[in-house]
Amino acid sequence: MKKFQVVGIGNAMVDVLARAEDAFLEEAGIGKGIMQLIDMDRAVSLYASVGPAKEISGGSAANTIAGIAHLGGRTAYVGKVKDDQLGAIFAHDLRAQGAVYETALAPKSEEAETGRCIVIVTPDGERSMNTYLGVTEFLTPDDIDEVQMAEAEWIYLEGYRFDGPDSHAAFAKAINACKGAGGKVSITLSDPFCIDRHREAFRDMIKNHIDLLFCNRAEMLSMYQTDDFEAALTKAAAEVAVVACTDSENGVHILDGDNRWHVPAVPTQIVDATGAGDLFAGAFLWALTNGYDLQTCGKMGNIAASEVISHIGARPEADLKALFASHGLI
Repeated sequence: MKKFQVVGIGNAMVDVLARAEDAFLEEAGIGKGIMQLIDMDRAVSLYASVGPAKEISGGSAANTIAGIAHLGGRTAYVGKVKDDQLGAIFAHDLRAQGAVYETALAPKSEEAETGRCIVIVTPDGERSMNTYLGVTEFLTPDDIDEVQMAEAEWIYLEGYRFDGPDSHAAFAKAINACKGAGGKVSITLSDPFCIDRHREAFRDMIKNHIDLLFCNRAEMLSMYQTDDFEAALTKAAAEVAVVACTDSENGVHILDGDNRWHVPAVPTQIVDATGAGDLFAGAFLWALTNGYDLQTCGKMGNIAASEVISHIGARPEADLKALFASHGLI
């Protein structure tokens, strides 16, 4: 048994969540339902223009790892923060969930600050993300501990992390260390616009290194540059051992070679869609590393996603294991 079931690598962010009408998005020039990269000046301006906000440690892969830790999984996270207030909050919140946080810490003298994502939640529950990467953009191969990666059954790579001058090299180091010790690699595609920026790098990694691909319908179509969802799924299944593609209220499609399952979504009232895919992946990976079959992994993923979108914030508030038990899964 390895020390870690899953080690995640991603953008270490603090989410600033605020509610607003669609008109605010138009006035502020914010694209609805997507992630846009912004600079520090834009981050300050947006923060000043939104109403009451809630600050919660986030970051896509960090949310996934927090979900696994919540379920009692052996897990760790690698991300870069600054030695500042938000950096301290981020590290504390992740450790409080039970995850090992390997700090890649930038000094106080660093000009860039800890990353933050200003998330505007509209009445329909959709989230529009405005991301200032800050120091997390500058995660380098030196921040990757090869021993830690070798101690992981799985590593989980965040697609957003492709934005950064040394990100691809950092991922390559992690993949080589993990696979060299018999581990496996999963990745989440994160966002269609992120795919547009790095499509060739994604395709190369998917075809040559990935064992489990997480994505949603829009990301799947963007990756394979088609409007034919079935054709995109078929292409992905030919390149990756396992594909888990979520489709909002339509549930999730899971493909394993010639085997395929469709797992219906768990109905809930959407309060904030932030973190749905993150917690789906967390529950799926927890179930997978605990020996559950892929269909059950999908069911647990959908339950976790349903829980997290029922409240503000991208980390679970209810006992996920109790929810799994209520559905007769454990």
